[in-house]
Amino acid sequence: MKNLSIAFILLITGSTAFSGEIALSFDDAPLGDGWYFTGEQRTSELIKSLDSIGIKTAFFCTPRTLNNSRKNRLEAYASKGHIIANHTDTHPDLTKVMAPTYISNIEVAHKKLKSFKTFRRWFRFPFLREGNTREKRDKVRAWLTANRYINGYVTIDNYDWYMNKLFQDALKNGRKVNFKNLKKVYLEVLWQGIKFYDEIAVKTLGRSPKHVLLLHENDLAALFVDDLVRFIRFKGWKIVTPTAAYNDPISKIEPDTLLLSQGRVAAIARTRGYKPSQLVSKWEDESALEKVFEDSKVFE
Repeated sequence: MKNLSIAFILLITGSTAFSGEIALSFDDAPLGDGWYFTGEQRTSELIKSLDSIGIKTAFFCTPRTLNNSRKNRLEAYASKGHIIANHTDTHPDLTKVMAPTYISNIEVAHKKLKSFKTFRRWFRFPFLREGNTREKRDKVRAWLTANRYINGYVTIDNYDWYMNKLFQDALKNGRKVNFKNLKKVYLEVLWQGIKFYDEIAVKTLGRSPKHVLLLHENDLAALFVDDLVRFIRFKGWKIVTPTAAYNDPISKIEPDTLLLSQGRVAAIARTRGYKPSQLVSKWEDESALEKVFEDSKVFE
């Protein structure tokens, strides 16, 4: 299934003369078993695929109960040079808990993750939400600064998690999957998200920054991440490391807004006059994804 050609997609969409730069990152590692891969299989497939395309990335981890299996999976990523970073211990939503509780959750995760050899003091907010009040936002920002953490922001948001949910639900319900069509939709939806946020960046900043793409450690990523990277490269873009991306000048900007859950580029654009409705890709919508899956005959 992973060797299905993407030539037909390339012929349809074509290449671009513009050359952007982008890093990959994965949230929520180590996720549990799916309906296609077990957790262990998924980690093995991701490592194999990332090796095949020469990519080093970052896994933002929610260690929760770090039993032997989950610990071994994170050690496997670290052994290949992938960065292990903090995504809280249990994935709380800062809009629903108080800042001290949230900070304690970060601290618990830090204690569990700090021994991994590629651990970095990078923190990504679950749901990308930095709080529903400035007081919460600023308290957590202050803690991160005091504890030498950087904000592991993204610049390109998407609903890859919902595409994976549609895939999992189909398998659970015994539906047949057309993997060629699934890959076509997955690649095109993610590419459209990249273009959407890059266009905002160019209009807002006057340039294309080194982007950080949000992905999740799920079965679709394990199936298609190598195809995704080849597709992005065909479009003329360069894959960079997360470290290089977080050295971009926008890493020094802390946007003074509460609209932060669309990523760093959208947050900066909001401070410069964009309306919230202008900062969400059409593919960050569950009904739109359901329709494109149906129209593309992904499931039978």
